[in-house]
Amino acid sequence: MSGYEAVFGGHAPRSDAELIAGSQADFGVLFDRYAARIYQYCVHRVGQHLAEDVTAETFLVAYERRHRYDPRRPVAGPWLYGIATNLVRRRRAAQARDQRWVAELAGPDPAERVAERADAEVLVRSLSAALAGLPRRQRDVLYLLMAGLQQDEVAVALDISPATVRSRLHRARVPLRQALVQLGASPDGGRPLPRGVAR
Repeated sequence: MSGYEAVFGGHAPRSDAELIAGSQADFGVLFDRYAARIYQYCVHRVGQHLAEDVTAETFLVAYERRHRYDPRRPVAGPWLYGIATNLVRRRRAAQARDQRWVAELAGPDPAERVAERADAEVLVRSLSAALAGLPRRQRDVLYLLMAGLQQDEVAVALDISPATVRSRLHRARVPLRQALVQLGASPDGGRPLPRGVAR
C-alpha cells in the first residue's frame, strides 16, 4: 500500500485530470508530481531567487483555475508549464540571468584551455544577445522546448496551434544560427542547438 493509500484510503487517482478534479489533498499529489520540474524551468527563466515564488504561484493559480481544466487531457504538465510561462512573463529577468541557460545553446563546453574558455564566453554573450532580441513569443517556445516539452505540448502550454509553434521555432532559429556562424561556430561544427531546437 502506498503512502497516499494509507492516508486517504482506496487507490491513488491514475491521471492528473482525476487529481485536479479531486480534493485539496489530491491536488497536493499533483504538486508532488510536477513541482520539481516546474521549479527547474522557472530557475532557468527568472533565476533561483525568484523560481520558488513563481513555482508556488503556478500551483496556486492552477488550483484556483482547476474547474476550468479540460478533463479530456489526462496529463497536466503542458497546462502547468503554460501557467508558469505566463507568470514568468510578468517577472522578466535581466539579460544576464539568461546567460547560464543560453549557454546550453552552445552545446557542451569545449573549453579545456583558457583561450577556448574565453571563446566560449564570447559565444554565450552573443547567443544571449540574440535570444534577448527575439520576440517574447519565440523565446517562450524555445524555453519550453529546452525544458523538455514536445512541440504539441508547447502548443497546449501556450494555447496556440502546433503549426504556430513550428513557425515561431523556425523564425527563432535564424538569428541564433547567425550568431553561431558569425563567431565561426557553425551549428554543424560541433556546437549544436539543443534537441527540439536544432533541426
